[in-house]
Amino acid sequence: GTLDLEHELFAAGRRGLDVEVRRLDLEDEIPEADHVDGLVVMGGPFGAYEEDSYPFLTKECSLLAAAVRRGSPVLGVCLGAQLLAKALGCKVFPGHGAEVGFGSIALTQAGQQDPLFAEMGNVLPAFHWHGDTFTLPEGAVLLASSQMYAQQAFRFGSRAYGLQFHVEPDADTWAAWRNHVPKGLV
Repeated sequence: GTLDLEHELFAAGRRGLDVEVRRLDLEDEIPEADHVDGLVVMGGPFGAYEEDSYPFLTKECSLLAAAVRRGSPVLGVCLGAQLLAKALGCKVFPGHGAEVGFGSIALTQAGQQDPLFAEMGNVLPAFHWHGDTFTLPEGAVLLASSQMYAQQAFRFGSRAYGLQFHVEPDADTWAAWRNHVPKGLV
């Protein structure tokens, strides 16, 4: 919600980051790749393959591809990971079932050695909220899997990461999400 966003922007500002939020689902303008120092692309209630209903997805994938080519840092979370995979030439599609609720991910050997996850252990807690999945981008390194879906985290190059699971919920976020998660899944 709005309070979560304000909290995150305040925290980023304290760290010296100049953050600009674009809500493409609310028709905010997509920035040019050469005006972006880095991207964090979050989730949404639609599929990365639903360009007919959500035309901004095509432009968002183009921005992601351009940012990766420029070597800008990119983090895709949930739908953002799916869009990053799609921008890198992969197929995103409905999976064999919804993975929703608290669970875990198992780090691959590469994941255990990756700077993002190093020294965190082999299995990490995660919050899942997706039913779609994707193929691993050619040249990407698989970092983590869950029992339901193999593609849970990947790195492309040294600065682009896709995380199918959520890492951002704090107590306030969870309080806002709790009533939207299907009953019996958390």
